[in-house]
Amino acid sequence: MDHLNLGAELAVNAYPGRGIVIGKSGDGKSAVIAYFIMGRSANSRNRVFTAKDGGIITEAADPAKLEDPSLIIYAPVRVLGDRTIVTNGDQTDTIYDALAAGKGFAKALRKRTFEPDGPNFTPRISGLVTVRGGEMKYKLSILKSDGGDARSVERFFFEYPQPLAGEGRFIHTYRCDGAPIPSFCGEPERVTLSGDIDAFTAMVWNSLNEDNKVSLFVRYIDLKTGKTADRIVNRYEKVTGGDKA
Repeated sequence: MDHLNLGAELAVNAYPGRGIVIGKSGDGKSAVIAYFIMGRSANSRNRVFTAKDGGIITEAADPAKLEDPSLIIYAPVRVLGDRTIVTNGDQTDTIYDALAAGKGFAKALRKRTFEPDGPNFTPRISGLVTVRGGEMKYKLSILKSDGGDARSVERFFFEYPQPLAGEGRFIHTYRCDGAPIPSFCGEPERVTLSGDIDAFTAMVWNSLNEDNKVSLFVRYIDLKTGKTADRIVNRYEKVTGGDKA
């Protein structure tokens, strides 16, 4: 199967929603994680990523304009030892608590379903990256409604125990814009990963739709040392005390 060009895929899709990219860098030296959010409403766009406790959280860019924190304020990335969790909702905490208790990724997510935001019923997408002994492996999942029917959930799990250098998988919440917005379908998309963290971050951010993009987080994890390098790009500045920081 041919690898997709991630930048090109993003450029032709005005609204993939929220997206996760995981894989191994082109030089084979780093695990690559990217997570982005987009928004159509003022409430969804009123967000920034902020680093916290080895991961990130979402915060209101302007707290005075926050209408409804449910579904938009959460911790997208958390770290537990040599494992990094990345999701598009509060299932990050569900996975973290399960792993801390010695339970598994899939078992944790079988307790969850899609978001209660009908008629879209936004899928919950999740990833787990393990870096250990100079190697990496990862898992992805999507929890979605059965064709937009709120009465039926579908749960899909994908495992990548031997990722190849320069290759990743991309999963996102929506196929494209619409009303209601159609959910992602099929397997996570196989994409090429290349460049250092700055080049990769710039490529992803510049490829996202200019009107709808909100925030991007990228992490490279050195497979030998476990050392992380992070980049955060926020479209909006954090407002504090009535003034922009």
